[in-house]
Amino acid sequence: MRITNLIQAGACIVNGVAGRAGHRIVAGDDIEISFDEGAPTSMFPEAIPLDIVHEDDHIIVVVKPAGMLVHPTMSVKSGTLANALAYLLNPAVNPAVSQPRERPEIEEIEDRGSRIKTPEAHLPETVDPQTSILNPRSVMRPGLVHRLDRATSGLIVVAKTPRALTILSRHFRKHLVAKRYLALVHGNVGQELGSINAPIGRNADQLPHWRVMEDGKPSETRFKVIERLERATLLELEPITGRTNQLRIHCAHLGHPIVGDEMHSDFGLWISECGSGAEIASTRESAIPDPQSAIRLCLHAWKLAFHHPANGDWITLSSPLPQDISEIVQRYRLEIDEAAM
Repeated sequence: MRITNLIQAGACIVNGVAGRAGHRIVAGDDIEISFDEGAPTSMFPEAIPLDIVHEDDHIIVVVKPAGMLVHPTMSVKSGTLANALAYLLNPAVNPAVSQPRERPEIEEIEDRGSRIKTPEAHLPETVDPQTSILNPRSVMRPGLVHRLDRATSGLIVVAKTPRALTILSRHFRKHLVAKRYLALVHGNVGQELGSINAPIGRNADQLPHWRVMEDGKPSETRFKVIERLERATLLELEPITGRTNQLRIHCAHLGHPIVGDEMHSDFGLWISECGSGAEIASTRESAIPDPQSAIRLCLHAWKLAFHHPANGDWITLSSPLPQDISEIVQRYRLEIDEAAM
């Protein structure tokens, strides 16, 4: 939006003429952009607690809770992960987090349940300029490399330097990052493991817009059964491709929508029954057209592995199933116990 506003204000000059949105630039064009570095943006710092799994001078990995947007939108300007990170990463601007602290070393973390706990204080006010970290007098903008839907929880890696952002972005684009999700889905999935290959595209005339379509882009999701329950199955999902809403679309296509997914589910357990304060009627007519408006899907990005952008080391990070999903899983387990009595 900031770039759009600059273009509309005539602050973007191409070859001596005010540029317009959609203008194609070519090699050799002279481009000049005038802007105020101190102008406020929607990524302003907010003191929002974060669950930090790993942090060093180059990256920070956090657990995004369900119900939180990754970044501000046209309608939501605060309370996002970007707002929280802007506060955490700018100790000079925020005195409450400006005290020095010991930094955890870069290391490979065990796959399940092992977590780095960071102290409460934040970065020292002096940093090595070779790390490319911005001067503490400036506002450091978190480098958001990937995202999760608002209703999905789990691990997100954020770049703290321009170089880390460039390298991680390239790794994500080339599918060099391993991601695993835990999903509670409706019904009993028959196969122990398998692959869902179904092309995904966008139809602007139907809701939900993103769906399996014959002329969609190739999309693949691998799955493995973790636990079978009375009316649901806990799966581990591996997205081979990264299409919009891919996991929820593929699970629904398999015939087993993710619990809490009102967009693709005709089953009985709705978002209103998944906690997190949601109060949504459980009728198909009330299905949410906007995937970002949901409160909680029973979907959690539990494992993330990638090459560290500074030294190339392969690191693996994990986050256990959140309490709210665990409680729903336990409700299904109790159904099994009651049926056996």
